[in-house]
Amino acid sequence: MNHETDTVKIYFFPFLGGGHQIPMIDTARVFAKHGAISTILATPSNAVQFQNSITRDQKSNLPITIYTLTIPENTKLPDIDMSAGPMVDTSVLLEPMKQLLLQQRPDCIVVDMFHGWAGDIIDELKLPRIVFSGSGCFPRCVIENIRKHVVFEKLSSDSEPFLVPGLPDRVLMTGSQVPSSRNQSEFLDRMKKIEEKSFGLIINSFYNLEPVYADYLRNELGKKIWLVGPVSLCNRGVEDKKKRGKQPTIDEKSCLNWLNSKKPNSVLYISFGSVACIPMKQLKEIAYGLEASDQPFIWVVGKILNSSSKSDSENWVLDEFEKRMKEMDKGLIFRGWAPQLLILEHDAVGGFMTHCGWNSTLECVCAGVPMITWPLSAEQFFNEKLVTDVLRIGVQVGSREWGSWDVERKELVGREKVEFAVKKLMVESEEVEEMRRRVKSIAENAKRAVEEGGSSYGDVDALIHELKILQIGKDV
Repeated sequence: MNHETDTVKIYFFPFLGGGHQIPMIDTARVFAKHGAISTILATPSNAVQFQNSITRDQKSNLPITIYTLTIPENTKLPDIDMSAGPMVDTSVLLEPMKQLLLQQRPDCIVVDMFHGWAGDIIDELKLPRIVFSGSGCFPRCVIENIRKHVVFEKLSSDSEPFLVPGLPDRVLMTGSQVPSSRNQSEFLDRMKKIEEKSFGLIINSFYNLEPVYADYLRNELGKKIWLVGPVSLCNRGVEDKKKRGKQPTIDEKSCLNWLNSKKPNSVLYISFGSVACIPMKQLKEIAYGLEASDQPFIWVVGKILNSSSKSDSENWVLDEFEKRMKEMDKGLIFRGWAPQLLILEHDAVGGFMTHCGWNSTLECVCAGVPMITWPLSAEQFFNEKLVTDVLRIGVQVGSREWGSWDVERKELVGREKVEFAVKKLMVESEEVEEMRRRVKSIAENAKRAVEEGGSSYGDVDALIHELKILQIGKDV
């Protein structure tokens, strides 16, 4: 700790994938705004993705810097284009990390849960370690209780609903919506390993969103947690929102001008995140469903499964659809990256068809926009239950099959289901109005949480204070 200024020095070590990297960068910026000296540990290529926002923070005199870890010669990291999945091995960073920590000792290092190897080296150097969790409190409570109590062999089939025991709310799941016991055990074992001996967990959430589950995590599961989000709200200016992640594939001004021409709450935004691979035949069902719904939309078409082998006729369907929608002024299609925060916050956007990734869920909540839920992998089916059953701010499209990012599902979600869900959310009704009122109220609570006097603001200050006490104790 810097005794002259009474500040703490925190290192942030994000994972490579955008779903974890972007919120941890925002978290580092939040702590810098609270006076902590924040250093982001980056690889040479991923530092480029957030250099601009850090430079803007430095111009605002925030104590934040980037330290680039030098990768040893003859070694390289795999896919680091913001779409790296959780199983990507980052252990080539072990030696450069060790050398840095031997030379410079921060008061604490915040490490992403997917850097499973990092815990041992940080502990060996006797540095306080905090784990950054990429999801909220609710999914963690659900998966822990399923693991403890549910015996899948007793279910008659994968489609049979079961009640998740021990939770404050009634949560029904099916076997097909839950990661296989092997995947689940691997994930929880990795989490357990990285959390062992850690000082606690930083969670990108806010107390008012899931109060009983934050309490459950602390009191029933015995976790030491700080809820510091929604960290995306640290992006106040257009530049921060526009350049968060990669460069958009359509100029944001053209996109916003198009939205300006639409009525309030009339446009549906569609995105399945940076990692998911969607087969062409599923994209076709989405396209036909959207067209039949007759609602204006912005659709971010991300990775296409087996795109190198897709036939010309399949390509033609999507290209023709895009051309037709443009001519009718009905829809915009992004092939790649979009300025999601700017789009969601626009008055014309009235719904978000989402894979229920935690960042997208939180960003949507902060914008006060209800959702069509289409979970695919990770903890997304649990997030869907939070959105539709607990918070009641979304409708389910009917996705029923958990799978890894790059595996084709056995069942398609047909165009009729897509059309039905879009109309249910986007055509005004008393039910939709009530949903909009609820989500706008949650959005107000999110903004209050990160302002001075709010719960997340208080948790950031509380953690900084604990680190100061911890360091003083060591110095005595």
